[in-house]
Amino acid sequence: MITDTHWPVYGHSASVEFLHRLTCPADRHIQTNLRHAYLLLGSRQVGKRTVAEIFAKALLCTDTEQRPCGRCRSCHLFEHGNHPDVRVIKPLDKNGEVDRIGGTLRTDQAAEIVRDVVTRPMEGRYKVFIILDLQAANDSFANKLLKTLEEPPDHAIFILTALDRNQLLPTIVSRCQLVELRPLAPATIASALSTHWQAPAKQAELFSRLARGRLGWAVQQLTTEAEQSKRSSQLEALWQLIEAPSAERLATAEQLNRMTDRQTLFELLETWGTWWRDVLLVQAGCGELCSNIDEIARLTQQASVFSIHAVQQYLRTLDRVEGYLHHTVNTRLALEVLLLRAPTLETNQLLS
Repeated sequence: MITDTHWPVYGHSASVEFLHRLTCPADRHIQTNLRHAYLLLGSRQVGKRTVAEIFAKALLCTDTEQRPCGRCRSCHLFEHGNHPDVRVIKPLDKNGEVDRIGGTLRTDQAAEIVRDVVTRPMEGRYKVFIILDLQAANDSFANKLLKTLEEPPDHAIFILTALDRNQLLPTIVSRCQLVELRPLAPATIASALSTHWQAPAKQAELFSRLARGRLGWAVQQLTTEAEQSKRSSQLEALWQLIEAPSAERLATAEQLNRMTDRQTLFELLETWGTWWRDVLLVQAGCGELCSNIDEIARLTQQASVFSIHAVQQYLRTLDRVEGYLHHTVNTRLALEVLLLRAPTLETNQLLS
């Protein structure tokens, strides 16, 4: 359920309560102990950006009773995206377009922060910098940010988001107050989809299971027909792959290698990974834990055809190749290995 009507966040109650108290007008002692940097950690679409924005809005709110109030000038400016004391920095691709999957937080962005942070806020007490996906920072950005965090101006507050602290400079992490946003329970996501987005019960249950704790992902699936069609296409490609000979698998690997949108590729691999985990769950007698509950019949059929060993080995290959693709590797070779080693109906073994 929503933690607070002024903080419209589903779940994450402990983290939201902690940040809420920091902005409470009645508790002056807590406000005087505000840190200059807060690092929100959690998987993609788990709610980091939502929490970061509400926290920033509350910090800048001028109401004397409830923050954010949604009524004051500061709140209105924030809601319209033109608050002069808020900066939102996102990863960019090589053309300067926002790319939160494969983009980079660049040197020129860090230089702009360094120039901007020393100027006083125009409206209120703070100037707030929301930096999304800090794990995408290049070395120069990270080092410039670290220098700023070492000696921040009194009026500056940084709200950073990242997938994992281990992907960041330890010296940056040590200068931040950590706030972890853990995956939500499927029941929490299903309830949110039903009550706030009026999802039919079956859809709410399906997307809550597929979401892997990410409400943002579930909402995107529910509200975008193209996303639902995409999942169907991804599963169809997997089922065709099972029956495909080696030459066809190599041709498919080449098609995937030509994808310019790396996010689409990772979404495909995630769908495939979820499917094979479900097959393994059925084989283990735990079908009630499956995510693809709209395809139980097909899962059951495939669980009876493939060996547990073949499915386990392929899941390991999937995880390993996905890790390779996040770094500088021969993408085509990695995809060829992935597709050639997929379970096949012909041999009921992993292709070697």
